[in-house]
Amino acid sequence: MMLDSLLGAVLLSLSLCMDCFAVSTCSSVTVKKLNLGSALWIALIFALVHIGLLFAGWAFGDVVAAYVEKAAHWIGFLLLLFVGGSMLAESFRRECEVRDLGSLRNILLGAVATSIDAMAVGASLSMEGESLRGIAFKSAVLFVFTIITVVTGMFCGHRIGHRYGKIAQGIGGIVLIFIGLNVLFGWI
Repeated sequence: MMLDSLLGAVLLSLSLCMDCFAVSTCSSVTVKKLNLGSALWIALIFALVHIGLLFAGWAFGDVVAAYVEKAAHWIGFLLLLFVGGSMLAESFRRECEVRDLGSLRNILLGAVATSIDAMAVGASLSMEGESLRGIAFKSAVLFVFTIITVVTGMFCGHRIGHRYGKIAQGIGGIVLIFIGLNVLFGWI
């Protein structure tokens, strides 16, 4: 029984963290210097927003589900369009005004954009009768996986950006825009 619960929590966490990995990778191509401390700090913010929205969805269940379902695609799309569009525009400028995960505003935009689906999942778990103990366990697993995926994504993106510079920044912006379009239209 515990193994089923753990496997379910791991699979749920992996599915919720894929956007975190993509956004942290694409947004880190412009980071000039990256160390484990700063990557962990950013990952912590992503993880707290992720589990916060999961809990909010669970706590408000039916009420949140109706609103999140209607607006989640648009909110995620607009946030990713803003961050991706900013990165793409910056890749064409001579002066480098960095728009990456180096500012709190961009960290929060990325965290919220990748966590809206966690709120919807929390609402659905609430409607299925998930207990406080169950949601706390799933949140703990999600917290760990979010930290791992964001830190990994940031180091991958930093390495790519260091090697390919503005080209990687432009491609990263385009990828974020396509992720936003996928959120809106549900292609994948």
